[in-house]
Amino acid sequence: VQLQASGGGLVQAGGSLRLSCATFDDLFSIRSMGWYRQAPGKQREFVASITSSGDTYYVESVKGRFTISKDNAKKTLYLQMNSLEPEDTGVYYCNKIPNYPVWGQGTQVTVSS
Repeated sequence: VQLQASGGGLVQAGGSLRLSCATFDDLFSIRSMGWYRQAPGKQREFVASITSSGDTYYVESVKGRFTISKDNAKKTLYLQMNSLEPEDTGVYYCNKIPNYPVWGQGTQVTVSS
Protein backbone atom coordinates (compact mmCIF):
# COMPACT_ATOMS: atom_id res chain seq x y z
CA VAL A 1 0.00 0.00 0.00
CA GLN A 2 1.43 3.37 -0.97
CA LEU A 3 1.71 6.13 1.60
CA GLN A 4 2.75 9.47 0.15
CA ALA A 5 3.34 12.29 2.58
CA SER A 6 3.48 15.86 1.30
CA GLY A 7 3.15 19.45 2.42
CA GLY A 8 6.45 19.94 4.19
CA GLY A 9 8.72 22.92 3.74
CA LEU A 10 10.80 25.60 5.37
CA VAL A 11 9.00 27.82 7.85
CA GLN A 12 9.97 30.25 10.57
CA ALA A 13 9.29 29.48 14.20
CA GLY A 14 5.70 30.28 15.02
CA GLY A 15 4.53 29.44 11.53
CA SER A 16 2.18 26.74 10.28
CA LEU A 17 2.17 23.86 7.84
CA ARG A 18 -0.42 21.31 6.83
CA LEU A 19 0.82 17.85 5.92
CA SER A 20 -1.15 15.39 3.82
CA CYS A 21 -0.80 11.66 3.41
CA ALA A 22 -2.48 10.17 0.38
CA THR A 23 -3.22 6.47 0.42
CA PHE A 24 -4.75 3.97 -1.96
CA ASP A 25 -6.05 1.83 0.82
CA ASP A 26 -9.58 0.54 0.46
CA LEU A 27 -9.59 -0.16 4.19
CA PHE A 28 -8.53 3.39 5.11
CA SER A 29 -11.82 4.24 6.79
CA ILE A 30 -11.53 1.43 9.32
CA ARG A 31 -7.85 1.83 10.13
CA SER A 32 -6.07 3.74 12.82
CA MET A 33 -3.46 6.02 11.25
CA GLY A 34 -0.49 7.87 12.62
CA TRP A 35 2.10 10.53 11.93
CA TYR A 36 5.73 10.01 12.88
CA ARG A 37 8.86 12.09 12.52
CA GLN A 38 12.59 11.56 12.44
CA ALA A 39 14.89 14.37 13.43
CA PRO A 40 18.50 14.40 12.21
CA GLY A 41 20.55 11.88 14.13
CA LYS A 42 17.55 10.55 16.05
CA GLN A 43 15.22 7.61 15.81
CA ARG A 44 11.78 7.92 14.30
CA GLU A 45 9.20 8.89 16.92
CA PHE A 46 5.44 8.90 17.22
CA VAL A 47 3.74 12.28 16.81
CA ALA A 48 -0.01 11.73 16.58
CA SER A 49 -2.63 9.12 15.77
CA ILE A 50 -6.32 8.88 14.99
CA THR A 51 -8.58 5.87 15.31
CA SER A 52 -11.33 4.84 12.95
CA SER A 53 -13.84 6.42 15.33
CA GLY A 54 -11.93 9.71 15.43
CA ASP A 55 -10.18 9.46 18.77
CA THR A 56 -6.87 11.28 18.66
CA TYR A 57 -3.61 10.95 20.56
CA TYR A 58 -0.54 13.19 20.59
CA VAL A 59 2.95 13.14 21.93
CA GLU A 60 3.14 15.61 24.80
CA SER A 61 5.41 18.05 22.96
CA VAL A 62 2.84 18.78 20.22
CA LYS A 63 -0.37 18.84 22.25
CA GLY A 64 -2.30 22.04 21.63
CA ARG A 65 -0.26 22.85 18.51
CA PHE A 66 -0.87 19.94 16.12
CA THR A 67 -4.17 18.48 14.94
CA ILE A 68 -4.52 15.14 13.18
CA SER A 69 -7.53 14.45 10.98
CA LYS A 70 -8.62 12.18 8.17
CA ASP A 71 -10.90 12.32 5.15
CA ASN A 72 -12.19 8.83 4.50
CA ALA A 73 -13.72 9.74 1.14
CA LYS A 74 -10.34 10.96 -0.09
CA LYS A 75 -8.40 8.27 1.79
CA THR A 76 -6.16 11.02 3.06
CA LEU A 77 -4.63 11.73 6.44
CA TYR A 78 -3.74 15.26 7.56
CA LEU A 79 -1.59 16.94 10.18
CA GLN A 80 -2.18 20.63 10.84
CA MET A 81 0.89 22.03 12.56
CA ASN A 82 0.70 25.44 14.22
CA SER A 83 3.12 27.39 16.40
CA LEU A 84 5.99 25.40 14.94
CA GLU A 85 9.23 25.23 16.87
CA PRO A 86 12.77 24.41 15.70
CA GLU A 87 12.46 21.14 17.64
CA ASP A 88 9.71 20.09 15.20
CA THR A 89 12.26 19.86 12.40
CA GLY A 90 12.49 16.44 10.78
CA VAL A 91 11.14 14.14 8.13
CA TYR A 92 7.49 13.38 8.72
CA TYR A 93 5.97 10.03 7.78
CA CYS A 94 2.52 8.53 7.88
CA ASN A 95 1.66 4.90 8.48
CA LYS A 96 -1.22 2.77 9.58
CA ILE A 97 -1.35 1.37 13.08
CA PRO A 98 -0.05 -1.29 13.45
CA ASN A 99 2.64 -0.04 11.09
CA TYR A 100 3.40 -1.42 7.68
CA PRO A 101 6.99 -2.71 7.84
CA VAL A 102 7.95 -0.68 4.77
CA TRP A 103 7.61 3.08 5.22
CA GLY A 104 6.58 5.39 2.43
CA GLN A 105 8.32 8.57 1.40
CA GLY A 106 8.30 11.21 4.08
CA THR A 107 8.15 14.97 3.78
CA GLN A 108 10.80 17.32 5.16
CA VAL A 109 9.78 19.95 7.69
CA THR A 110 12.38 22.55 8.62
CA VAL A 111 11.63 25.18 11.23
CA SER A 112 14.09 28.04 11.50
CA SER A 113 14.56 30.04 14.68
